[in-house]
Amino acid sequence: MAETWLIVGLGNPGPRYESTRHNVGQMVLDEIASRRSESFRAHKANARVVETWLRPGGSKLVLAKPNTFMNVSGGPVAGLAKFYGIDADHVVVIHDELDIPFDTIKLKVGGGHGGHNGVRDVAKALATPEFPRVRVGIGRPVGRQDPADWVLDPFGATERKNLPILIGDAADAVEQLVDEGLLAAQQKHHAPRA
Repeated sequence: MAETWLIVGLGNPGPRYESTRHNVGQMVLDEIASRRSESFRAHKANARVVETWLRPGGSKLVLAKPNTFMNVSGGPVAGLAKFYGIDADHVVVIHDELDIPFDTIKLKVGGGHGGHNGVRDVAKALATPEFPRVRVGIGRPVGRQDPADWVLDPFGATERKNLPILIGDAADAVEQLVDEGLLAAQQKHHAPRA
């Protein structure tokens, strides 16, 4: 039987936040769903989900966007993991990362939350930090702008030119993580771009 993976894109709900840096995880999920011509539907775990496959005969993917705000993402994630019978090592969380430069992707399993309240809440709700993460670099603000404001701003004009490539690369990283494992995905996506 094929493995099932829960792929979670962190973000905030509603049109006000749709195109902000904090919602890049949900943008990546939209790309993965779009590649399969799928649309998100409401789920009783307070999330919108797509049930699909990595490829015919491959792993089952449950793509999930919590309907809650970022800082309380854990409840829906834990509810979906329980509903689908998925252990934490098969819950992939895609999120924005201030400490990684824009246009960069890093993957890891476990470790701290690095001040990311969404990741912190998911770790608390799953009762473990040991889940895979696809960290999408958004960089830190230049000057004195508060990082809390920066993440809630839309991407700038220059960033928007490269954003589709970044989102596509992050979607590739998720698919490779599921298909070939963490190390293979890290070796490809941590290398500098040619």
